[in-house]
Amino acid sequence: MRTFRNILFWVHLIVGVAAGLVIAIMSFTGVVIAFEKQLIEWAEREVRTVRLPAPGAPRLPVEELVERVRASGSEGQPSGVTVYPEPTSAVLVSIGRGAVSYVNPYTGEVLGNGATGLRGFFQWNVQLHRWLAAGGDNRAVGKAVTGASNAVFLFLAISGLYLWWPRKWTLRAMRPSLWFRRGLKGKARDWNWHNVIGFWSLPVLIVLTASGMVISYKWASSLVFTMTGNTPPAAKGPPGSATVKVPAPAEETPRKPLDVLIAEAQRTSPTWSSATLRLGGGTRGGKGGSDGVDAVTVTLREAEAWPLFSSTQVSLNPFSGEVAKQETYADYNSGRKLRTWLRFLHTGEALGLWGQLVAAIASLGGVFLVYTGFALSWRRFFSRRRTNTEPREEAAAQSEPAA
Repeated sequence: MRTFRNILFWVHLIVGVAAGLVIAIMSFTGVVIAFEKQLIEWAEREVRTVRLPAPGAPRLPVEELVERVRASGSEGQPSGVTVYPEPTSAVLVSIGRGAVSYVNPYTGEVLGNGATGLRGFFQWNVQLHRWLAAGGDNRAVGKAVTGASNAVFLFLAISGLYLWWPRKWTLRAMRPSLWFRRGLKGKARDWNWHNVIGFWSLPVLIVLTASGMVISYKWASSLVFTMTGNTPPAAKGPPGSATVKVPAPAEETPRKPLDVLIAEAQRTSPTWSSATLRLGGGTRGGKGGSDGVDAVTVTLREAEAWPLFSSTQVSLNPFSGEVAKQETYADYNSGRKLRTWLRFLHTGEALGLWGQLVAAIASLGGVFLVYTGFALSWRRFFSRRRTNTEPREEAAAQSEPAA
């Protein structure tokens, strides 16, 4: 048992040093982007609101609002439209994958692109978190590195728990690992910090890294479905992201206006708080085809929904306006429910602001774990001289449980 513990300690140390820098980057960026949505909403609070011309004032068609954004010279093509039930809310037009434009729904005035600097800052940190901000062909390499480092972090968390496990469950034996001790310096201080931060962060870090595995690897995502007795989805991307097909009209038929399609989707959820329509194959007419055409998908969110991340996906026939498919969280099988929970537990969003705060604190703990791990390794391998106090500090450190 002692030999296994020693072997595990050295493996823990070596892989921690090897992957430590990437783990630190992922942990730090995890802290930075923890409250991305809330901070962007706060920064764009003024541009999101418009003056109501008069009660019941008519709104411009969504197609015209999209064309106004195109004509404004925004870089990239509109990819989606989000409307809100409040009469004084601007319409949000998504551009590409990260940019947005706000439009006055009554006048068609393009109000601006929001907090572009802040959005760019968060987008860069997300890219750094996911694939080390690598571009082009290197993105796959960066994604592989972060995925492997996340797996290493999970191993470090579990192996650290084993190394920490006290031989005697007494308060005296556990006290050095439960809270910070004053007056320590050098190795004893780093050892104490490593144990205490690891102890309190461990449960959350295991959830964050395990859910990160499911996001990073197809086999891990499929395993979630297999473990719950469900068939893994064959389509690439998040579960449920496959396009719904509807029968194409036999002859040239104009598409329904986007306002009509959005209104039809809203009828399925009277308490909706936002409705997002993904823009696809245009708004002109179409005619029959053997394989059908893509449905128009509207995503509805409700303010008081549970789980907090749940939404309703409404797919409509763009020519008739009929609802082809309606899917809510309750319609998911157990595998997809668990997979969705893991996706939002990774960011803490599954439990709201408190969940995000806990995830951010644990991620910050990950940064300090890397720092103290590096400091302990440096002293172990590269310490050239010892002061009179170091033997006492080392003895104090070694009297505490390892992590």
